[in-house]
Amino acid sequence: MAITANHATSSRDRTKTEWREFKVDLWLTDLNTTELGIMKHTQHQAASHQFTKDMEIIGQVKEGRERTGILAFRKDLWKDEDGMKRRLVIKQFNENMSWRGSMELLMGRSLQLSLGARGVPVPAYSVNLARHDQLVQLERSAQKWTLFPEKFSFFIETSQGPRFYRLRRNVIGIGADYTLYDDQSRKVGSLDHRIVNLGGSWKVKVDKAQSYAKLEMVLQIFCAMLRYNGSARRHVKRELEQLCRGRAVRQLDSHERDLYTNPRHH
Repeated sequence: MAITANHATSSRDRTKTEWREFKVDLWLTDLNTTELGIMKHTQHQAASHQFTKDMEIIGQVKEGRERTGILAFRKDLWKDEDGMKRRLVIKQFNENMSWRGSMELLMGRSLQLSLGARGVPVPAYSVNLARHDQLVQLERSAQKWTLFPEKFSFFIETSQGPRFYRLRRNVIGIGADYTLYDDQSRKVGSLDHRIVNLGGSWKVKVDKAQSYAKLEMVLQIFCAMLRYNGSARRHVKRELEQLCRGRAVRQLDSHERDLYTNPRHH
């Protein structure tokens, strides 16, 4: 009997999922060792043209004790702009401040989807990854019932073809926890929100067999977006109401307009 039990345990061990783990920490304020001082900010701008004057560092990505990424957002664009020009733009850099990826709230696309969903706010984001030709479209799903858990979906083009994903907010729990599923509804990852950190902290796990750098990058920037998720959703809802009442200023940010430009147009 003991041999049979040991054999069963061994079989379970062989099929046990191995996880890639990393942590996304967001700071409550900008008083952190990464950005202290005007000189440091100037050095960041010199290191990458993507680090613009209005960038504010808001967090980091860590694997174990090693910091592997720095997260920042365009503060003026989010805090000072109004209407359709007000957009959330989050960027990630490596330790040398070289740009690795961006996530941008698309107001035109968001309003289009929200209008089609008859008023349900559907924020839509474009994710631009370094050395990746595709602009990854990550969008909130329109929910018919208010109490249904929030979902987002996206796909990533790979050498083996497109890989499709959905992120579903967990029903049980007080934090912003999400589960990552593939297109066969298999759980391939989780985003565990740690509310002990007032700025926001997520422990992320991805199935090692399913993980790759571009997917991990999307999840890391997605965690940073969750800090603004509620306010972004309310912003889209308010703009849709203004649009439907004929009060909206119909003007998109110039950088967003570029993202809609036909690449075949000459």
